[in-house]
Amino acid sequence: MKMIRAIIRPQVQRQAADALEAAGFVAVTKMDVFGRGKQRGISVGSLQYDELPKVLFMLVVEDDQVATAVDCLRNSAYTGNIGDGKIFVSPVEAAYTIRTGEAGL
Repeated sequence: MKMIRAIIRPQVQRQAADALEAAGFVAVTKMDVFGRGKQRGISVGSLQYDELPKVLFMLVVEDDQVATAVDCLRNSAYTGNIGDGKIFVSPVEAAYTIRTGEAGL
């Protein structure tokens, strides 16, 4: 299993969620976050915005579904501008359902 974390623009969160659902990825956690990437925020005139609003999507998928989920997120969140976001993939050793104690997805 793999955990996918995608940090994307708030403006594209609905289309990303819809694209994931259409591809069969219905179990998703989403939260509003603030941060900055390599560009260190943005400058508008003399104002510097160090932290920008983003949305963090988290989902756990089987190993063979990683490429599909990543492509789905990348295509739905793409605007072509600096600050489109980042996708991180990490291994998940185990998952348990709290109510039943069942292991796995």
